[in-house]
Amino acid sequence: MLILSRKPGQSLVIAGNIRVKVLDSEGGRVRLGIDAPAEVEVHREEIFAMISEANVMAATGTPADLDRVDELIKGQKKKS
Repeated sequence: MLILSRKPGQSLVIAGNIRVKVLDSEGGRVRLGIDAPAEVEVHREEIFAMISEANVMAATGTPADLDRVDELIKGQKKKS
């Protein structure tokens, strides 16, 4: 794991085409801005885990799992 320190307004570049900029830092929270090509998916870790879980359940195809996939999708739409 690479560990970097950045101040608000400073950025880092990943793979030459993804820029992550520290927008603000206060009260133990950091706001980041991410500039990436449209074909690069960017998700919060918890959303990525939900997507991965839904993909596995959909691939197994059991009815109970498909109901859970539907719950995950509906739950995420309510939070957005």
